[in-house]
Amino acid sequence: MPNKRGLETDPGESMYCQIRIQGHLGSEWTGWFDGLTITLDESGDTLLTGLVVDQAALHGLIRKVRDLGIPLLAINRIEPGKVNAPHGDHTEGKGS
Repeated sequence: MPNKRGLETDPGESMYCQIRIQGHLGSEWTGWFDGLTITLDESGDTLLTGLVVDQAALHGLIRKVRDLGIPLLAINRIEPGKVNAPHGDHTEGKGS
């Protein structure tokens, strides 16, 4: 049965995503989340931002959040270079 929703993207296409989870994670989790940048929001949430190679990789990230028992708040597809990071503490994905 063909997909009639008119998806504009291919599930195998890479995309930039921002995943919002409840609570703060430390920079040591960067490797666990495939090198996504970890940003700590003033609201107490964590933003995981970066390139996700395809839908399968995105589902893998969602499973990791689930396996940690962390509430998943939102997933947003974003345009590269248009990431509006909050004004909270920032932890870079490269172990700064």
